[in-house]
Amino acid sequence: MNTSSVLTAPFLIALAAAAAETPAVTEENLNAAIPKLEKLAEQAMQNTGIPGMAIAVVYKDHVAYLKGFGVREVGKPEPVDPDTVFQLASVSKPIASTVVAALVGEKVATWDDPIIKHDPGFQMNDSWVTHEVTIRDMFAHRSGLPDHAGDRLEDLGYDRPAILFRMRYQKPDSSFRSHYAYTNFGLTEAAIAVAKTAGKSWEDLSAEKLYQPLGMKSTSSRYPDFAAAENRARGHVLVDGKWVAKFVRNPDAQSPAGGVSSTVRDMAQWIRLQLSNGKLNGKQIIDAEALAETHRPQVLRQAPEDPSIDRATLYGLGWNVDYDDEGRVRLSHSGGFSLGAATVVSLYPAEELGIVVLTNATPIGVPEAIAKTFFDLALNGKVERDWFPLFRLVVAAALKPDYGTATDYSASPRTPSPPHPAEAYAGSYANDLFGQIEVVEKESGLQLLLGPKKDAFPLKHFNGDVFTYQPAGENAYGLSAVTFTVGAAGKATAVVIENLNVEGQGTFTRINTAD
Repeated sequence: MNTSSVLTAPFLIALAAAAAETPAVTEENLNAAIPKLEKLAEQAMQNTGIPGMAIAVVYKDHVAYLKGFGVREVGKPEPVDPDTVFQLASVSKPIASTVVAALVGEKVATWDDPIIKHDPGFQMNDSWVTHEVTIRDMFAHRSGLPDHAGDRLEDLGYDRPAILFRMRYQKPDSSFRSHYAYTNFGLTEAAIAVAKTAGKSWEDLSAEKLYQPLGMKSTSSRYPDFAAAENRARGHVLVDGKWVAKFVRNPDAQSPAGGVSSTVRDMAQWIRLQLSNGKLNGKQIIDAEALAETHRPQVLRQAPEDPSIDRATLYGLGWNVDYDDEGRVRLSHSGGFSLGAATVVSLYPAEELGIVVLTNATPIGVPEAIAKTFFDLALNGKVERDWFPLFRLVVAAALKPDYGTATDYSASPRTPSPPHPAEAYAGSYANDLFGQIEVVEKESGLQLLLGPKKDAFPLKHFNGDVFTYQPAGENAYGLSAVTFTVGAAGKATAVVIENLNVEGQGTFTRINTAD
């Protein structure tokens, strides 16, 4: 018999649907995986020394596991429990798309509304893109903005309105809708625009449409609420091999993209909603179709390196959308603050299974490795490989410094060329994107004044007209070069700040060469 006449497209579709109806996860599998998950978490903390962690697992619309590990802050006895509040970082993005889905379901907006329909004052660098860019484009990171556009403005101290205003000066990194480039402030603009039409602040809208209906009592999109929580996890970074609670990260400027704080108990309710098509306890909280759109692939995140064996990775609306070896859809998102938070949420919708892992330490791949190992156990009954070294490498590559790599600025040349006199560099300089800066003379030497508050950074001479300074903030790594161009009159006419020049827009021109 000719099998080609039997294996028609409808037959294959029906066969795939029948396979999907047979879940890989059973109560027996899950019950066997949970104790191993707990041991895995304990071992991960012991091996890495990270201070605190909390985990929740949801299966078939009930919370199957909920536990905290370690301490909220190194050197203090208060333990992490299921009600400890963590900063979620970019796990805020799928939460934001859930909130917008609520408004889409209520016909307040559509995913394909132009941004300027809801925020007429918003502008991109290209006037045509300004009129065309939609809520969908921003939530899918396909607007043409460069990767992490606006983040360094936040590091300089600009507030949300100022950063979103300055997006009109940000030159595109690619043509409109042609590439995926991850941006906190593109997504933030889309969320804020919809909130404006709803007549609410984003923070109030999130609480009204999501946190309150789901009973997420410890969840907020405001940093002051996190800071005021008695049971909260402090962020930690590695200093000389030891975890230290050194920094405070206030992400309010990018609240929709990175500013949510929550507990694993609260997050479990949100996962239940995601896995139940917008329902919780039988009540439709978010329109099912509006929510489903957030789970659908919208843009290619990364092409397969070898198409014969690798799969493409995709992005939905606030979600990574991927497929495992069996063709099952996996939704996920990681979050990380280099100043002290690492988180992940990962779901298998067809299996009605999800996990969230929150930690209070700078990203080193632990939450992702725990989630992936748990799915190995729950889906396959065994661990396919040691995921911790792989995710450590992946995260390290993602956090690799994007400036200061060409020269060892920590060591001056043996015979550096002398600088010009200090007055040659002193003065005011301007840049459309980053605003005005100043170079001033102090008894201790030259200082660089940056941002709206004119925060002062000491300049250290390196070689000739090149100085260095240590940036601050989420995107600060090592020393950055500050390179002056001195004109024929003996005055600097321009200065390039290396860490602000990653996208080629870090040149500042002297405002008045007669200063």
